[in-house]
Amino acid sequence: MVLPPTTDWHAFAPADVASRVGVDIGTGLHGKEAAARLQRHGRNELEVQRTTPWWRVLGRQFVDVLILVLFAAAGISWGIGHTADAITILAIVVVNGLLGFTQEWRAERALAALQRMLAPRANVLRDGRMQIIDAATLVPGDVVAVAVGDRVPADVRLVDVLGLRADEASLTGESDSVAKAVEAVEPDALLPERRSMAWMGTTISNGRAKGVVVETGMSTEFGRIADMTQSVGRELTPLQRKLGTLGRRLGLLALGVSVLVAVVGLLAGREALDMFFTAVSLAVAFVPEGLPAVVTITLALGVRAMVKRKALLRRLPAAEALGAATVICTDKTGTLTRSEMTVQRIWTRANTFEATGVGYDPAGHLERAGARIKAVDYPDLVALLETGLRCNHAAVVQGDDGWNLVGEPTEGALVVAAYKAWLPEPEGEQELVEFSFDSTRKRMTVLMQGVAGCIAHVKGAPEVVLERASHVMEGSGSRPMTDEDRTDAEAVYEAMAAHGLRTLALARREVPGECTLDAEEVERDLTLLGIVAMIDPPRPEVRSAVALAQGAGIRTIMITGDAPATALAVGRKVGLEAERALTGHDLETMDDDALLAALSDRIVFARTTPAHKLRIVNLLQARGAIVAMTGDGVNDAPALKKADIGIAMGIRGTDVAQGASDMILMDDNYASIVNAVEEGRREFGNIRKFVRYLLSSNTGEVIAIFVNILMGGPLILLPVQILWINLVTDSITALALGAEPAGKDIMRRPPRDPAAPILSRGGVAFVLTMGAWIGGVTLLLYYVYRDAGERGAVVAQTVAFTSLIVTEKFNVLNCRSPRAPIRVIGFFSNPWLLLAVGASIGLQVCAVYVPFLQEALYTVPLAAIDWLWIVLAAAPAFLVPEVVKHMRWRNG
Repeated sequence: MVLPPTTDWHAFAPADVASRVGVDIGTGLHGKEAAARLQRHGRNELEVQRTTPWWRVLGRQFVDVLILVLFAAAGISWGIGHTADAITILAIVVVNGLLGFTQEWRAERALAALQRMLAPRANVLRDGRMQIIDAATLVPGDVVAVAVGDRVPADVRLVDVLGLRADEASLTGESDSVAKAVEAVEPDALLPERRSMAWMGTTISNGRAKGVVVETGMSTEFGRIADMTQSVGRELTPLQRKLGTLGRRLGLLALGVSVLVAVVGLLAGREALDMFFTAVSLAVAFVPEGLPAVVTITLALGVRAMVKRKALLRRLPAAEALGAATVICTDKTGTLTRSEMTVQRIWTRANTFEATGVGYDPAGHLERAGARIKAVDYPDLVALLETGLRCNHAAVVQGDDGWNLVGEPTEGALVVAAYKAWLPEPEGEQELVEFSFDSTRKRMTVLMQGVAGCIAHVKGAPEVVLERASHVMEGSGSRPMTDEDRTDAEAVYEAMAAHGLRTLALARREVPGECTLDAEEVERDLTLLGIVAMIDPPRPEVRSAVALAQGAGIRTIMITGDAPATALAVGRKVGLEAERALTGHDLETMDDDALLAALSDRIVFARTTPAHKLRIVNLLQARGAIVAMTGDGVNDAPALKKADIGIAMGIRGTDVAQGASDMILMDDNYASIVNAVEEGRREFGNIRKFVRYLLSSNTGEVIAIFVNILMGGPLILLPVQILWINLVTDSITALALGAEPAGKDIMRRPPRDPAAPILSRGGVAFVLTMGAWIGGVTLLLYYVYRDAGERGAVVAQTVAFTSLIVTEKFNVLNCRSPRAPIRVIGFFSNPWLLLAVGASIGLQVCAVYVPFLQEALYTVPLAAIDWLWIVLAAAPAFLVPEVVKHMRWRNG
C-alpha cells in the first residue's frame, strides 16, 4: 500500500488516520505487510550526516598544496630515471596520507559504533500481539505503545491517551512538558500546538498512550531539521585556513625560486640536468613535507587528551578551533545546570522551609530559619508533602550511576522533597480518577478513596489553585481563607518567580458524601496547603569555569528556551552578570543592526527557536568572532553545524545534534568546554612552535643550497638527503615538540586574533635569523672541509648534511618557548622531546655508518674530530638565544 502524502495527520480523526494508513488499530500490521512497507519507505533512521565514502576521505588527504609539490617532484624524478628518489618521495606522500585517513576515518567509525550501541527499541502491535522490535524497522501504519520514560520512536498520531505528557525540549526548545490528547486540531496549528501528535525523539514524561506511526526516518519532524542541517555549509577551522594559506605561499615561493635558480644557472652555462636537480632540491627544501603529518598526529594525540577531559572530538582540527574561540553560546538546561529539578523552598501559611541537597539524590533535609527540623512536628508541611506524593507519577531510582528520575522533573522534585522529610510511601488509598494537567487547566488532580471517604489531591499553577481555594491550612487545622491570606500567597509566588524559581501550589479537599467523578465539582472549595519553589540548580563547578573563560577573554552567552526570569536568575548564579534577557519575540522585532548592538550588552536569550540561534551565530561570526555553540536537541543542529565549533551533549544529545557537531561533551558539562579550550590553546601553541622549528630548518637548507649555487659550487645537499632531514629527523622532533605542556598563564591570555597569520612578525624574524645561522654553519663547514685536501672533498657533503641536522636539534630547544628560558620551563618537563632529539642524532649516526643507508643517502663515515667541530659550530644556535631570553626574563 502506498500512503498518501500529507503533513496534516494532526487534523484527522483517529479512525480516518487508521483508514488512510491501512491498519486495524486492534491488531496492527501483519508481518509480511510490514516487511513490504519497510522496502518501500526505508528504515526508520535519520541520515544525521551524509556519509562520505572511505575513498573520498582517503583522496582528500592528497590535495594539499604541500603534497602536490612533492607529487610534481616525484613525477619528474621518475621521468628522468632517478627511480630511488621518486620512490622515496612517493613513499613519504603515501605514509602522510594514510596517517590522516586513519585518524579521520577512525573518528567517524567510533561515532557510528556509539550510535549503534544506542539504537532504540519500540513496543509495537503486529499480528495481533505486542512485540519489542528495533525502532529502525518501524513503518507507517505500525501501531505503537509508549509510556513514561520512553522515547517516541517515530512521528505518531495518538489514538488512545491516558494522562500523557511529552518532553519536547529536544525538538522545540520548550522546557515545560506538553499535555497530549486524541482530538484532532486545526490543520494550520503550529508544531507545539499539535497535541494529537507525538514526535520522534521526544520523551514521554507522564502517562501512557497508543498511536499509529504516520512518518518515519527523514520524513519525520526530526528528519526535516536533520535535512536542513545538511544544507548548512561546514566552515573551515582557523588552523585549516592558516595552514592552507601557508602551504599555497610556500608552494608558489618554492616554484618561483626553483625556476629562477634554474634559469640563472642555465644562462651561466651550467648543465641542464644539474640545474634540474638543483631546482628539485630547492623545491623540496622550501616545503616542510613533514608538516601535514606532524599536524595530523599532534591533533590525533590531542584527541586522547581531550577524552581525559570529557570531550570527544569528531574532527581533528576541532580542538584548535575551540582554543581560538572568543564566544561560547551555551544552552542552560543540563550544561550550566544539573538538569535535575530540586525543591528549594516550601511556603505554608504558618512557616517557610528550606530544602538542602541538589538533584534527585534524596540526601538532604528540611530546615526552618536555618535549623534542621523534623517534618512530623509540622502537620501542614506533612500534608503538603503527602499531597505532592499522591498527585504524582514519578519515581526516583538508584542505579550504578546514582539516582535517576523516571517521570516528570517537577514531580520527581516533589518525591525527593518527601524523601528528605522521611515520609513513607502512600498506603491505604485507592486512586479513583485522575484529571490530568494540560495547558488550559494548568492543574492536575488525583481523587483517592480512603478509609474516611474521598480526598482530592491537587497541584498546579499557583494563580489557578488559589482561584479555586476557599480555605487555607495553618498549623494543624484548616480555616477559611481571608483576603490577606490570598494577597500574601500571591506575593510569595510572584517573588519566587522573579528569582527564577518554578512555582507550584498544592491543595486538597475532602469530598463530602458519595465521591463524584466530575472535575468541576471536585476541584472547588480547595484547602491551600502551600507553595513549592523549585529550581534546576547550577552545576557547582560552572561558576569558576565561567570566570576562567572570562579571564581568558572568552565571552559566554546563554541561549535557552526557558523563561526570561529563569534565564536571568541562572545566568547570574553562574557568574554571567546578565543585565537583561531578550526573548525570541524581541528578536523577531529587531533588525540585524539592533541585534548586533544588543550582542555588545550583558544579555541572555530566552524563549528562542532554532532560527534565532542560527541568526545569533551568523551575526557573531560576521562580527569576526570565533563561535562555539552547545546544544543537545535536533533544534540546535543547524546552529551547531554553522558555528566554528559545534559542541553536542553526549548524555542528553540527540543523534542529529551529535552528527552535526565537531565535539561531543561526554558529561554534558560547561566546565569541560573550558577545559577543552585550554587543551586547544596548548595544541595550537605547540603547532605554532613546530611550524617555527620546521620553517627555520627549511630556511637554513634553502640558504645553504641557494648561496652555494651563487658561489658556483656543486649541490651541497641532495634531494634525498633533504627529504631525510625534513621527514625523518625533523618530523620526529617536531612531533615531540607537540607534546610540550601548557604554560601556567595559558588561560590568562586573550584569544589570538583570528585574522593573525600562523607566523607573526616575530615568528618570521626568528625563522629568517635561525635559518641564516643554520645555512651559514652548513656552508662554513662544507667549504672548510672541501678545501682541506683529498679527504675533505669526499667528506664535505656528509659533514654539511650532518651539521645541518645537529644545528637543527639545538634549534628545537629554542622553540620550546618564544619567551621563557629553559630554566623556567624546565629542561626535563618534556621528556619526549629529549628522546626525540636523541633518536634523531642516533638515526643520523646510522645514516653515516650503516652501509645500506650510506648508499641510499650518499654519505661516508666521519671521524670523531669531525663530530666535535660539528657540535662546536652548532651549539651557539641554542646558547645565544638562551642568553637573550634569560636577560629579557630577568628584566621582566
